[in-house]
Amino acid sequence: MAPFKRIVRFVPRGSSDKVLLGEPTDEKIDVGAAVRKGEDVTVNLFSGDSVLEPGNPTGETAVIGKVLAPLAKKEVGTIRCIGLNYKRHAEEAGMSIPDIPTVFLKPDTCLADPWPAPTIIPKHTIASDSADYESELAIVLGKEAKNVSEADALDYVLGYTASNDISSRASQFAQTQWCYSKGFDGACPIGPVLVSKELIPDVGKLRLRGLKNGKVLQDSPLTDLIFSVQQIVSFLSQGTTLPRGTVIITGTPAGVGFAKKPQELLHDGDEFIVEIQPYVGSLVNVMQNEK
Repeated sequence: MAPFKRIVRFVPRGSSDKVLLGEPTDEKIDVGAAVRKGEDVTVNLFSGDSVLEPGNPTGETAVIGKVLAPLAKKEVGTIRCIGLNYKRHAEEAGMSIPDIPTVFLKPDTCLADPWPAPTIIPKHTIASDSADYESELAIVLGKEAKNVSEADALDYVLGYTASNDISSRASQFAQTQWCYSKGFDGACPIGPVLVSKELIPDVGKLRLRGLKNGKVLQDSPLTDLIFSVQQIVSFLSQGTTLPRGTVIITGTPAGVGFAKKPQELLHDGDEFIVEIQPYVGSLVNVMQNEK
């Protein structure tokens, strides 16, 4: 069992670079939403320096100054991604339900922090006006996995967080492979908290929403998933070593921007929130054009 229920990696108020770990003192607080509103979020500190080795509670507290991704780039390796994993999203894309998971990869350079770190829209994506959002549940593995059965898959899961699979649709539709169009620097912000699998024994009871500038564009129960967490972890591990700390993003529900009429794409200054309730809360990202 993880020694935490919900853990956040952050820089405390009054510090510019000190990174700490801890659990919010308020078990029900939406950390991302509260920080965005400028509210004080107090955290019970842990002794470790990584969610993979969190240590134990120290008895000390701190106030969050800046929320960071739950893991550092050096910890995640290659990010595994599942495409077309919600029934209603497959319908809106005009694609058939897949028989096996559709997999693509993001490099660790995609990993990004929540707001106040900016989410960058690359220059060529600005030129094509094709930046899009994809609200997703992310899985974090707590130990190395290879050739794992579906029955044992949850034994390898440390917990869950939120992710935004930022995508360049012009590049995506110009190619048959998705790694390039979804692999730009900062194109995989995750957070705000990592929630232990013990707190979420059934992800089907979660609800995921995507909001652009306060407008709800995606809203789905996770019962709409085509492939379950167990199926995804088992499938990805066949013949493949998934290191401890691997992040797996599990696909997006219906409501992506390019499929809407009129389209709802991302532009400089837009706020996009991936909200997963209960427990995970709001991953807040504010878009910024690459200089």
